Amino acid sequence: MNARPQPLVAIAGNPNAGKTTLFNRLTGSRGRVGNYPGVTVERHSGHIFLDAHGRVDLVDVPGAYSLAARSGEEQVAIEAVLGLSGNPRPDLVVLCVDATQLVRNLYLTLQIQELGQRVVVALTMVDEADRLGGTPDADALEEILGCVVVPVNAQTGEGLPDLKRAISEGLTADAAPIWRWSPSPSLAESIASARAHLPPGWPASDAMALWVLSSLEERAELRGITPELARAAQLEPAAGMAVDEEVARARYGWLDANVAALASDPTPDPWTARLDRVLIHPVWGFGVFLALMFVVFQSLFSWADPAIGLVEGIFGWLGEAASGALPASLLTDLLVEGVIGGVGSVVVFLPQILLLFFFVGLMEDSGYMARVAYLMDRVMRSMNLHGRAFVPMLSGFACAVPAVMATRTMERRRDRLLTMMVVPLMTCSARLPVYTLIIAALFPVGAAAGVFPIQGALMIGIYLFSTFTALAAAWVLSKTMKPLRGEGAPFLMELPPYRRPRLPDVLRMMWGRSRLFLSEAGSVILVCTVILWGLLTFPSVPAPDLTGLNDAQIEQVEMTHQGQQLRESYAGRLGQAIEPTISPLGFDWKMGVGLIGAFAAREVFVSTMGVVYNVGGDVDEESVSLRERIRAETRADGKPAYTPLVGLSLMVFFALACQCMSTLAVVKRESGGWRWPAFLFVYMTALAWIASFTVYQGGRLLGFS
Repeated sequence: MNARPQPLVAIAGNPNAGKTTLFNRLTGSRGRVGNYPGVTVERHSGHIFLDAHGRVDLVDVPGAYSLAARSGEEQVAIEAVLGLSGNPRPDLVVLCVDATQLVRNLYLTLQIQELGQRVVVALTMVDEADRLGGTPDADALEEILGCVVVPVNAQTGEGLPDLKRAISEGLTADAAPIWRWSPSPSLAESIASARAHLPPGWPASDAMALWVLSSLEERAELRGITPELARAAQLEPAAGMAVDEEVARARYGWLDANVAALASDPTPDPWTARLDRVLIHPVWGFGVFLALMFVVFQSLFSWADPAIGLVEGIFGWLGEAASGALPASLLTDLLVEGVIGGVGSVVVFLPQILLLFFFVGLMEDSGYMARVAYLMDRVMRSMNLHGRAFVPMLSGFACAVPAVMATRTMERRRDRLLTMMVVPLMTCSARLPVYTLIIAALFPVGAAAGVFPIQGALMIGIYLFSTFTALAAAWVLSKTMKPLRGEGAPFLMELPPYRRPRLPDVLRMMWGRSRLFLSEAGSVILVCTVILWGLLTFPSVPAPDLTGLNDAQIEQVEMTHQGQQLRESYAGRLGQAIEPTISPLGFDWKMGVGLIGAFAAREVFVSTMGVVYNVGGDVDEESVSLRERIRAETRADGKPAYTPLVGLSLMVFFALACQCMSTLAVVKRESGGWRWPAFLFVYMTALAWIASFTVYQGGRLLGFS
C-alpha cells in the first residue's frame, strides 16, 4: 500500500465493454474531467465510499484491446495501470469484460495480471449474453483466473453491491505477477536485454520489458524510451518469429484451452445483421450517412439559431444595462465592448458545441459511429487522414471550435494534430455573412449571360473549394511535416452490437466537454478580444460638438466621427501600414482594417466595414446601404475599389485565412501549447495570400479588372 490518504482504483477494459457506463454508475455526479499528465487525453475521475476504506478514488482508463502501444496516447493505458509519468499507481484494477466476447476481452486481463496488479473482473453485458446464448459461469471463471469475477449490469445497477464488496476486499489482497505461458528461449533473451535497460522509475519486471518489445517500432511515439532501450528492443528473437505473434499465440492459446469452453457460442443478433447490410454497404451506407449528417449539419446551422440569438440577446442586454448604469468612460467601454463582448463571443458557440456533442454521443453510444468510421476510412486514408477525421471535418462547416474539440475521438496525437491543421479550412458559418455581402454587392442578381445563376454557383463553388483544399492540405502536410508525416496507424476496430443510447451518459459527456471549453478556451479568447478592443479604441479622437444639431445631423456627425476614429486608431494605422502587402491582392487600407477586425471573428468584417464606410444602424450582411457604398467606393484614380475580381479574391482570402481567435485558442488548448496554433495561423495566412494573389493577378492577366 502507498501513503496516499485514500485508495485508488482504475477501471479498464476494451472499447464498447461498458467501462464508462460502469464508471458513471459508480461515481454518479461525482465524476470529474481533466487530462492525463503530459497528454491531451481526457481523464475521467471520481470517487465512491466503502465502509472498510472510506473514500476510494476511481479513474476511468482509456479503452484498449491490449496494453501494446504505438503512440503516446495509447501509452496512457499502461501508465495509468502502473502509475508512470506522473500518474498515481492504482491499488486495484477493475477489468470490464464483455460477457458476449469473453476470450478476446480477457486478453487484456492476462496482460495486467502479468504486471502484478490486483485485479477484479466485472463481467458486463450479461443481459445481452443471456439473450444471445447464456452468461458464462462466473464461479468457474473465477477459479480459472484466480481473481474475483462479478457479473454486473451497469445500465440497471444489478450486481453493483457485490462489485463494491469485491473492490473493498481486493484492495487488501496479495499481489504478485501471474504468468499463464512461458516465452521461448530467444524471446526470454530479448526480454532480459530490454529489462536491463528500463529507465529509472519503471518497474524492473519481465512484463514491462515485454511491453517495450511489443510496442516499440520505427514510427512509435512513445515517451520515456532511451536510446539504449530502443537499441535493446530492436533485437530480434533468434527463432525469427515476431514478438507480437509469439505472445499473442501463447496468450490466446491459454485462453482457448481454459476459458473458451465457458463462453457459449452466441446466436447472431438478426437485427444487427439486417442493419449492417444497409449501414455498412458501400452505396446505401453512404446514403444513410449523408442523410443523418444532413440532420446534424442542419441542426448546427438552423436549430442552434434560436439559442444563439438568445445568448446574443442576453449579452446585448447586459452590455446595454452596463452602459446605462455606468458613466461614459473608457472603463465602461472596456467592460461593455471588451469583457462582456469578449465573454459573449465565447458563450455564443455553446449551443453549437452542445448540439454537436449530443449527436456524436448518440451515434457513439448506439454503435453507429463505429460503422461510419469503417465506411469513411478508405476515403480519409487516401489523404493520410484517420477514418474518424470525417466527424470534425464535417462539423467544421458549422464552426471550427467544436470541430477541433471533436478530434478527441482519435487516439493518436499525429492523427489529431493533422486533422486540427485542416479543419479550419472548411467553410464555417462565420464566413457566410462575408460571402453573402460580397456576392450580393459585386455579382449580378439572377443570371450570367442570361442563363447561368452565378450567385448560387459562387456559394456552392466556395464550399467545394474549401473542402478540396482541406483534403489536399492534409495530404501535403502528411508528406512534409515530420510530426504529421506518415500514413497513420492501421484503423483496427470492432463493430459493436447496436444498443439503445443511455441519455444520462450522453448528456454528461456533452456538458463535461462544453464546460471544459468555456473554462479553458474562454480565458484566452477574452484576453485576445480585449486586445483588439484596445487597437480599435486608441488613440482616441476627440468627440465632436453636437450643439444645435438635429437628430439626422447628429447621426451623420457621429458616424463620421466613428470613421475618423477607426482611421486614426492603431488598427486603422495598421491597415494603412499593411496596404503595400495586400494591394497585390486588390485590397486597399480600408479592407485591411476589415481584415484586422476579422481576425477576432470573421463575421466582424461586415460590421467593421460598415463603420469604415460611415454606414449607420445595425449593419449586417443584408444591409442595402453597405452594399451600395461598396459598389460606389472608388480609389484615388477614380476607378472602382470593388470589382467582381476583387470580390472573388477577397472570398478566396476569407476561405483560406485563419481569421478566428477562438479556433486558435482551442487548438492551443488541444495541442498543449502555442507551437501548433502559431503554425496554423502562419501557413493558412500564407496560403490565403498566395491563392488570393493568384486569383487577382491571374484575372488581370486574362483581361479582367
